[in-house]
Amino acid sequence: MADALLELAGVEHHYRTKRGTVPALGPVDLRVEPGEFLVVVGPSGSGKSTLLRLVAGFERPSTGAVALDGHPPVPGRDVGVVFQQPRLFPWQTVGGNVGTALRWAGTPKNQRAARTRELLGTVGLADLGPRRTWEISGGQQQRVAIARALATRPRLLLMDEPFAALDAMTRERLQEDVRAFTSTGEQSVVFVTHSVDEAVFLATRVIVLSDRPGRVTLDLPIDLPRTGAGADELRGSAEFAGYRGEVSAAVRAAVRTGTAQPEGAQP
Repeated sequence: MADALLELAGVEHHYRTKRGTVPALGPVDLRVEPGEFLVVVGPSGSGKSTLLRLVAGFERPSTGAVALDGHPPVPGRDVGVVFQQPRLFPWQTVGGNVGTALRWAGTPKNQRAARTRELLGTVGLADLGPRRTWEISGGQQQRVAIARALATRPRLLLMDEPFAALDAMTRERLQEDVRAFTSTGEQSVVFVTHSVDEAVFLATRVIVLSDRPGRVTLDLPIDLPRTGAGADELRGSAEFAGYRGEVSAAVRAAVRTGTAQPEGAQP
């Protein structure tokens, strides 16, 4: 237990509004070990995105502590972040977007071209480096965003509903790709989603947050093969159905009618 990559201890977070203080999250105690793929699900307003912002270091908790490798996370150094929208630089090529991230990460200039090709290959875009971002599909743009987030070789990759805006088939293909390149356990991931199916398919572990303020109501290891089984086989298996049912029941139980608001809302 001493080698936890990420630890949240007694974490609570509140937002100040004109009508007073709104509790958004916690208390939450959580450990993420190296190589875990942790998926966070819960109703709207449960604090999923708030949790991710605290782990990224974009905000500090109102109470408690977040430690990544034993120290508070520093944005842009310790973690890679993939948002719901790709947020690419439209004036740059696909390769240029990744190259810029490598420059920010301090990668030597003479290594950037090779590293850019390597990262684009990881996300299935090896031949698209010269293309402009508006010339590629939404799914391909999100792949570029993932490659860019990996530029710093982060120990932890944070993903905030990155496939929510995509069509169903593209979303499934990206789920399969992300599952594949994280299957070695070298990359730890914290992934936020509203989709129970997505959570069970991707995760080695799922946590469910309650309605606001979000607390962990289910912490469930997912024991599905990471290699050697096809995506359709996994999604159609009895084990997958069992996990999906357990997570779905926990999400339904977490909802308290009439109290949820969008995460981070400031009335």
